[in-house]
Amino acid sequence: MLRQYLPQAEGAFIFSRLNIYYFTGTFANGVFWLPLEGEPILFCRRGAERAKIETSIKNIVPFNSYGDIDKTFKEFDIPLPAQVATEMNGLPWSLSSSLMKHLPTIKFVPGDKLIGLTRAKKSEWELQILRAAGKKHNKCLTQLLPPFLHNGINELEISHRISDLFYSEGHNGILRMETFGEEAFLGHVAVGDSANYPSVFNGPVGLRGVHPAVPFMGAEETKWEPGSPLIIDNGFTLCGYQTDKTQVYWLGSKKSIPESIQSAHNFCVEMQSMIAEQLHPGSTPADLWKQCEQMVSQSPWENGFMGLNNNKVNFIGHGIGLAIDEYPVLASGFDLPLEEGMVLAIEPKIGIPSVGMVGTENTFEVTAKGGQALTGNNYEIITL
Repeated sequence: MLRQYLPQAEGAFIFSRLNIYYFTGTFANGVFWLPLEGEPILFCRRGAERAKIETSIKNIVPFNSYGDIDKTFKEFDIPLPAQVATEMNGLPWSLSSSLMKHLPTIKFVPGDKLIGLTRAKKSEWELQILRAAGKKHNKCLTQLLPPFLHNGINELEISHRISDLFYSEGHNGILRMETFGEEAFLGHVAVGDSANYPSVFNGPVGLRGVHPAVPFMGAEETKWEPGSPLIIDNGFTLCGYQTDKTQVYWLGSKKSIPESIQSAHNFCVEMQSMIAEQLHPGSTPADLWKQCEQMVSQSPWENGFMGLNNNKVNFIGHGIGLAIDEYPVLASGFDLPLEEGMVLAIEPKIGIPSVGMVGTENTFEVTAKGGQALTGNNYEIITL
């Protein structure tokens, strides 16, 4: 990949713990040097002893500052490279200034897209974990949770119940995002118009959350009552890998769901199916997004599609794996074709003013026959 896209670079520096884990198998605090030729080096600020237990990397060295990189290269008889691909998203400004100060002769070029491309195509080992996570995720939201839902339950109580169920099924208790400053905990639990509450999260589902400092999970004062949809959008993590799923619930019989709400939800399910059929090698994310825009323009749902007002987002899905927000995004500008083994969350949703949000989201594996759902195949509103 490096030779293909950045042939002038002689290797890559990896800084974030998540990407260090991806390339080494240990969640180290430090820097990973991945050369085009020769043995890699893992520089550990802390945890060198642990790294020696968990990774097969031979060269594990302690270090205190970026000035130690030059010294270590000399000890290993490695000439300083002229150009290096660098994980810039994983390095704060203050540390990048220090890096350039101690290695002034190296030209650093952005390597984040290459890392994203590499992680986007999952190995069979990764796929097995994601398939298992998807089954557990689906079981929790469609089988284990509904018996605990009832008239008058509040968003925070639902969040706590989901946490209990997730942990009982092996959830790791953490959701990871890579976009700078973006956070998530458990996911979003929104009753009725709470799903259209102004959001700072880069997704269509709004919510009040626990507190302005913790705009996640759900609000204690918001109770679920007949006449309002409940939407749950969350992630399940197993062995560090995540699946993403959205499920909508309704208090009452299927016949009691207003036609406008049912019709909007059906539209989302239809769109998800359209996309899933095309999740095969050769399809491009940008083209899939364009098809969605055309489909929406011919429907009555353009206003609330992928969020109301300023909650609206301009994508229909995203790659997922060690982080929720991985490459590629199903949006304009993503023109590289999909490859078999990629995993994406597809999430068509519609916000309805004064009502709430409906729609679906499921995690799919890209195969030669189209997208294979990892988080279940029943996309209907669950009635209670």
